[in-house]
Amino acid sequence: MIKSNSDICINCGHKLSEKDDFMNLMGLTLDIPESQKESVFHDLEDILHYFASDVTSAFKKDPAAKNLVEVLTSYPGIQAVLLHRIAHFFFRLGLPFVPRYISNIARQITGIDIHPGAKIGKNLFIDHGTGVVIGETAEIGDNVILYQGVTLGGIHLENEKRHPTLRNNIIVGAGAKLLGPIILGDNVKVGANSVVTKDIPPNSIVVGVPGRIIKNGSNIPHQIETLSHDILPDPVLNLIKSLESRIKDLESQISIKK
Repeated sequence: MIKSNSDICINCGHKLSEKDDFMNLMGLTLDIPESQKESVFHDLEDILHYFASDVTSAFKKDPAAKNLVEVLTSYPGIQAVLLHRIAHFFFRLGLPFVPRYISNIARQITGIDIHPGAKIGKNLFIDHGTGVVIGETAEIGDNVILYQGVTLGGIHLENEKRHPTLRNNIIVGAGAKLLGPIILGDNVKVGANSVVTKDIPPNSIVVGVPGRIIKNGSNIPHQIETLSHDILPDPVLNLIKSLESRIKDLESQISIKK
């Protein structure tokens, strides 16, 4: 930049002080306080550390994954998570424009909308991914699988924690909606198209609208543990069958008395 004696930019004719104010207004400065530099370097190390686990998670959780080039170029879930790591880094720096721009580019490329403020642990795998939405205050632990159409959304507009927290080793089936500042404990499985609005304890399986716990405890059968939807019980159907059985018993008792 060329300066004149009157501090006017020869390139554009504006006062240099005005240009500096504009840059600050846009949040495009990188003046990192000394107290935060260690945290910034730690965040950069996390991006590099998570890169390997993010990519290899595809091979562990999708039998269709064949090679590294295929995963990096053809898996929108992997691409979305990798771009989110970068967007979240800039979000932590306090830049108001760059993080959202990166997340918007990621959404256009992958069809997956992750707010840069969301906190994501290692080994997150988003399978297929189209339509997945993860809100600003959402928190995701380690070893989590999200299928297409999953929403981690809010239920109010207050500037506070308003999105779900997912602990570790969780599977969320296609189209499931997790709404509000709820907490899903470790080893929770959520069936496809379920709507969950309440806290779920660890080692639970949830299905239905609204989501109902159909299994709780550490002895979850392997088939259900892998979220095989063909064997998941239907709590509503089970309730109806129970009522039908009770009605038949009552009808039988009335018939005998007659």
